[in-house]
Amino acid sequence: MNCYYHQDKSAVGLCKYCQRGLCSDCDAHAGDSLACKGLHEEQVRAMELLLEKNILQAKRVGMDYMRNTIFYGSVGILFTAFGASQLKWLGVQAVVYLLIGLALLWAALANYLESRKYK
Repeated sequence: MNCYYHQDKSAVGLCKYCQRGLCSDCDAHAGDSLACKGLHEEQVRAMELLLEKNILQAKRVGMDYMRNTIFYGSVGILFTAFGASQLKWLGVQAVVYLLIGLALLWAALANYLESRKYK
């Protein structure tokens, strides 16, 4: 591939913004990426910054799901254990507690599985 601006020179990479081939005279390093010198440097820096922020946000979302997993799991275990232990004395009411506990445990599992997407 040749440089977009100098057809007689070989390209050393692509501009991250416009995807045009760039020779060593036309490339500018904007963060970890190449950009057209004097044209797209700011846009590429902005894209790199946005990418870093998105990665950080994805990690935060994963941590939120893990926090929810711990909360739902803990409360679900309590409700399930209480409902199971009170079946003899409370009857239908204990079944309701048991079902609430199982629903919370299901929510904990769903949150855990979702959190794995953000690693």
